[in-house]
Amino acid sequence: MKEQRLMRIRELVSQFEIETQEELVHALEQSGLNVTQATISRDIKELQLIKVVGSNGRYKYAIPYVASAITLDGLRRKLADVFVSQARAKNLVVIKVLPGNAQAIGAMIDSMNYQGLLGTIAGDDTILLVCADDPDAVRLLDALLGEH
Repeated sequence: MKEQRLMRIRELVSQFEIETQEELVHALEQSGLNVTQATISRDIKELQLIKVVGSNGRYKYAIPYVASAITLDGLRRKLADVFVSQARAKNLVVIKVLPGNAQAIGAMIDSMNYQGLLGTIAGDDTILLVCADDPDAVRLLDALLGEH
């Protein structure tokens, strides 16, 4: 039942603009699957669903990029499409992107397992990259953006 439910959740968030857990519960009920919001919350975490801006300008659930398909060139292209600005303070790198894109870009950066990157925090339009030291931060920026 769980695998069937997870597969149906993937289908629903791919086909419809599901904005809330309540909407997802309702959509699953219409599919004949009765679940609680607590179950949906766990499923969302397990599927690692992210929120992105939908066609109506509001946030919706989405399936994250497949980590195995991420290449540095692909990441650079996606980042170039949404890039606003960057700043560095010692071992900290802040990248500003267009609203609604930071989580996807942050997930892509995380999937690269870049040596010297300790962690990534992404909001709506800002990504904070914490590097082990200053030279790692410079190398990461160079890798992501080229000469800066």
